[in-house]
Amino acid sequence: MKLLIASDIHGSAYYCGKLMGILEQFQPDKLLLLGDLLYHGPRNDLPRDYAPKQVIEMLSRHKDIIVAVRGNCEAEVDQMVLPFPCMADCARLEVDGVLHYLAHGHHESPDDLPKLPEGSVLLSGHTHVKMDEVRQGIRCLNPGSVSIPKDGSHSCMTYEDGIYSVVLLED
Repeated sequence: MKLLIASDIHGSAYYCGKLMGILEQFQPDKLLLLGDLLYHGPRNDLPRDYAPKQVIEMLSRHKDIIVAVRGNCEAEVDQMVLPFPCMADCARLEVDGVLHYLAHGHHESPDDLPKLPEGSVLLSGHTHVKMDEVRQGIRCLNPGSVSIPKDGSHSCMTYEDGIYSVVLLED
């Protein structure tokens, strides 16, 4: 199975467009969205080309392959305008025989691990900082932020044949 994993788009049409370019090239089976899709939040500056309606349009085209979880910036109105579920606190997905647990990261995170079997993968965002670490037998991955990175580079992540790769969305 091929996965494209992204978090923290925060309504940036520019960087969501970059993500859509990766999607078209990579042709994943699933697009995993780890929350904070449309709104920038009160702690963040407006991201480049803040245009949530355009982000809705771009993501909606891929509704059939999206698995999304709620971030701390999601609101009920987001579910009203998106044609795929986006308000679950978490999701579980078995990929190539490995349990993948999706959460935004503001509740369950590498610092507050959910109860998972050893060898599972926790996919989370929220910090806007890329991560690939094993904690208590759980592989913790963070694709970084699509639009408002706090580690210097806009990014997402791919998975194919057991390999996770960071993909930079820079110009």
